[in-house]
Amino acid sequence: MRGKIKKVFPGGNTSQGFYSFYHHILSHNANRIFLFKGGPGTGKSAFMNKIADSVSELNYDVEYHCCSSDNTSIDAIVIPDLKVAFMDGTAPHSVDPQYPGLVEEIIDLGAFLDEVGLQGKKKEIIQAREEVKRLFRLAYAYLQQSKILKGEIESYYTDSKSLDIPGLNETTLSLNKLIFGDKFLKTTSKERHLFASAITPQGAVNHLDTIFSGLDRRIIIEGSAGTGKAAIVKNIYQNAVIRGFDVEIYHCGLIPQEIEHIVIKELSTGIITSEPPHIFNGDTEDKVIKTHNFVDFSLLNPFMDDLEKAKTRYEEAFGRGVTFINRAKRAHDILENYYKPNMDFEKLDDYFEEILEKILFYSEKKHT
Repeated sequence: MRGKIKKVFPGGNTSQGFYSFYHHILSHNANRIFLFKGGPGTGKSAFMNKIADSVSELNYDVEYHCCSSDNTSIDAIVIPDLKVAFMDGTAPHSVDPQYPGLVEEIIDLGAFLDEVGLQGKKKEIIQAREEVKRLFRLAYAYLQQSKILKGEIESYYTDSKSLDIPGLNETTLSLNKLIFGDKFLKTTSKERHLFASAITPQGAVNHLDTIFSGLDRRIIIEGSAGTGKAAIVKNIYQNAVIRGFDVEIYHCGLIPQEIEHIVIKELSTGIITSEPPHIFNGDTEDKVIKTHNFVDFSLLNPFMDDLEKAKTRYEEAFGRGVTFINRAKRAHDILENYYKPNMDFEKLDDYFEEILEKILFYSEKKHT
């Protein structure tokens, strides 16, 4: 029997550039955090995948923290029951140990690299890295445009006064009552912030199904941008914190200040916003709120022409952003190909066995 798999993104390509929630991957009450240091193509992701597969076969749940700039790669894995994590500590999500030797252990993949073999490709490596930076700079400019256009789309609902604000407030209050009742915990809420979706070389990708499976209650909020979804989710999140419940908060991949989804584990409850590009198809048991029911379209209609044009421009800018992220990924692949032939992967495989033994120590400790 294999453990449960959960997939999230610890960082993302956003309208603010690369945005990281790396410090929320695993807190420092961890038993061990292994930090990888090493260049591109040195086997960090493959190493973590092997670890994840090995512990999953031992029936441990595993969190895969996926890379937003490469759909086939991972930035970190977490084994929650063992309080053990492996993290890519290189740029752009550079991580330095806070408690070296006590909590963190550095895995230096440079020890398996033939630096002499790289010297002949110095010029090409520098050029490839600069090209990656240039392409991401352009990608982020288009994502910034997307954010501005999303704001324009939302403004038409506000300017037209077409939203039934009292109705939305009443629905929010009833949802809070349904979720919490009169429950208060005499504890301080702990928050964990991550992304459930990301803007990747293949476009918008989400792993909502792995995050929200197995919960007793799921509330899905459907509707267009600007129809009040974010306000509902934010209110429920704030209520959970006030009442002392731990919350997992999943932020918008484009605008990281916005909250899209939350999980309240102690109540086995998830709140999910569903709109393109992250549509969530729930079950018949899920409660669904459709925010377009709170829109007076007779008031919105005079603004519809401008609204639709803004949507078109938004999709074009978003698409251009994805195109440049894709090109940056291909440039990064070239960079990796300079490093791979100069790595001693056989020695790295031997080191893998040593690290796996360290993890099994925590497994044995847990069961004694």
